[in-house]
Amino acid sequence: MSQAEVDGNKPADASFSTAARAAVEALLAPVDAELARRYPGDPGTRQPVHTVYVPADAFDADTVRNWGREALLAFDTHAATPAELAAALGVPADDLLADVHARVRAKLVREPIEDLRIDFEDGYGPRPDAEEDAAAVRAARLVAAAVADGTAPPYIGIRIKCLEAAVRDRAIRTLELFLAALLAEGGLPEGLVLTLPKVTYAEQVTALVRLLDDFERGAGLPAKRIGFEIQIETTQAILGPDGRATVARMIDAAEGRATGLHYGTFDYSASCGVSAAYQGPDHPVADHAKAVMQVAAAGTGVRLSDGSTNVIPTGPTERVHAAWKLHHGLVRRSLARAYYQGWDMHPAHLPTRYTAVYAFYREGLAVACARLAAYVTKAAGNVMDEPATARALSGYVRRGLDCGAVDLAEVTALSGLDREQLDALAGR
Repeated sequence: MSQAEVDGNKPADASFSTAARAAVEALLAPVDAELARRYPGDPGTRQPVHTVYVPADAFDADTVRNWGREALLAFDTHAATPAELAAALGVPADDLLADVHARVRAKLVREPIEDLRIDFEDGYGPRPDAEEDAAAVRAARLVAAAVADGTAPPYIGIRIKCLEAAVRDRAIRTLELFLAALLAEGGLPEGLVLTLPKVTYAEQVTALVRLLDDFERGAGLPAKRIGFEIQIETTQAILGPDGRATVARMIDAAEGRATGLHYGTFDYSASCGVSAAYQGPDHPVADHAKAVMQVAAAGTGVRLSDGSTNVIPTGPTERVHAAWKLHHGLVRRSLARAYYQGWDMHPAHLPTRYTAVYAFYREGLAVACARLAAYVTKAAGNVMDEPATARALSGYVRRGLDCGAVDLAEVTALSGLDREQLDALAGR
């Protein structure tokens, strides 16, 4: 049967009418605007590989240096050679680990902390108002001084108390004093980060947005200059009383200010009734919560962070190695699940944080670069990658560059791409 017979009496010049096209445009224009608003994609900025939190009363001008010194001491004491590190972690003592060992040691000297949160919540606890007032102002002045002299980590900020009724006024007061003192000391640092803990309802996110709107107007700051992370520590943040998932509603309530979703390992596990001995970032309730967070955040530009382990690598070498093996495995597990950030509670966690992260980015570098080169040049190969996969490959390489796991010269040698081209492939 000919095509003409199939088409019957359809006119040869049949086409969609101008009116039909206009109707489609009118129908989808609000959808286009909504997609652009809700799903702007990754912001293209550096994401720290971890967040370190330090109680506000313990934070001082030497905190970053002290963490670096303690981390380096633990590394040199318990893993002075690649072979010792390999034995501690139960991984091969190969050329990859030798390279990683050297890079980790250099990182602990150069930039031990990528993101620091001065804690006014659980790590600080309830204090007399005058004491917390003074601590908030002191923290701001120390942050400003560290930024000015170049000793601050790339990202730094505070975690306030939550916005539930019992501590709401205290949380607002601390935030107000901290931000005002920063302005008085020269302005808000580029890497400023705020953390809102124990969110249960989207309205609590909206409340913080309104406070920041008001502060920015009063201080003459650009709108949405101040962003914040939402810490997912309650079951209500995952599933509401009506049975609907709530994380996406919280992201929407942030009105473009949400920068991250951080999983709170121990509060969330406890809220699900998990006994203390089994609380951890690899428990099934944690996997469920983070999977919901991941889908809710996809495409929004809001980054994910896993939680922490409370097993501290201190004491004799045997105990340190056991804690390191646990931590290294948890970090590797998170990276494989696309949680590229986590929380570290002790300086001795830093060696295994960076060992896991650096090995993750170095072991796949050659293959990722080859696939990117083939994608750009349209060369034939064993894998035919789509644009979405090219974005993912570029993101993988860029994260490795940002944390120091890989160098731009080796990336360019392997892929033929410079940083600008990598950013373009990532859609930035």
